[in-house]
Amino acid sequence: TIRLDRENISSIGKLRSLGEIHSLYLQQNHIKKIENLDCFPNLRFLCLAGNRIQRVENLQPLPHLCALDLSHNQIQLLDTEELPRNLQLLDLTGNECTLQHGYRELVVAALPHLLQLDAQPIHGEEEEGGGSSSSEEEELLPEPNIPFTVDRDFFADLRQELAGRSQRRRRETLEEHQARLEELRERRDLLLGPGWE
Repeated sequence: TIRLDRENISSIGKLRSLGEIHSLYLQQNHIKKIENLDCFPNLRFLCLAGNRIQRVENLQPLPHLCALDLSHNQIQLLDTEELPRNLQLLDLTGNECTLQHGYRELVVAALPHLLQLDAQPIHGEEEEGGGSSSSEEEELLPEPNIPFTVDRDFFADLRQELAGRSQRRRRETLEEHQARLEELRERRDLLLGPGWE
């Protein structure tokens, strides 16, 4: 898992291949474009909520992506062809595209494995495809150790958890910084004597 939320990131740069990463948190940044995610070929969970993204694009290199949070961006028109077919959870709340005529029907028709759209469960809307889909969905569900749920409050709980983790991380960083400063003061005193200013 990589957590880079609230880090003032403005773009996703090119990285070396990181096949072991299954979850990527990039919410509450300044990202304008979805790009360079092909270095995460096994990504299952992607959170880009609260950025400045205007288009859904460049997600096709993520064949295992199950959960995608693009809520509270600036997406005006949604091209469902750009969404990975294995998506089971999709959140686009807070984007203008959700006001498109027939938006929900369009998304459900495009994503055969979708279980939840914008924090609302899919009530059998995709069952018209036949009886074999349930076994396929079972295979696509991520392992239990990956953060994944279909509860109604999934993304709300996730945001709350991430906010707590962000605060913890800042506190730990501050404590580490203070410990380093203290260590540097002790070294300085050893080298120069305690009275040095």
